[in-house]
Amino acid sequence: MKRAGGGFDASYNAQTAVDAYRHLIVAAELTNCGSDAGELPGMLQAVKGNLGALPEQVLADTGYKAEAVFEALAGCGCDLVVAVGREGKQALRFDPERSPCTAAMVAKLQTEPGKAAYRRRKWIAEPPNGWIKHVLGFRQFSLRGLHRVKAEWKLVCLALNLRRMAAMQPS
Repeated sequence: MKRAGGGFDASYNAQTAVDAYRHLIVAAELTNCGSDAGELPGMLQAVKGNLGALPEQVLADTGYKAEAVFEALAGCGCDLVVAVGREGKQALRFDPERSPCTAAMVAKLQTEPGKAAYRRRKWIAEPPNGWIKHVLGFRQFSLRGLHRVKAEWKLVCLALNLRRMAAMQPS
């Protein structure tokens, strides 16, 4: 993975899909690829495998933006809302001839329903990541090797879900 100060580190890229109502992690995956761009279809398949159905709506940050992904997910039956640039910055322009799906996503995000949907992503997707770091104290992997680290990541997500479920129980 590319380091902010230059150079590269041997690292992993963790993905989670989070339930909007209970804030439980419904799917967790991990790769050693620095880019999120191609991970969305795999995450949706993991959600479908775990829950038996695709979600009604998918909210994702700009790291998941890719024309090929938008094309692949065009008929999936999910309302896909993926940022195409930094929030609050000038809207990016995409050539509808070269990138029709990305141009359509730009148009969608300029509508009030699109903006409202994307704003929900912050309080749905981000809290579990913070809870993993600050509540569970998980900041680095203990194991080596991609398949072992994948298992460790899923175990951490399970631990967070168990903690959340215990907190949701009536006292």
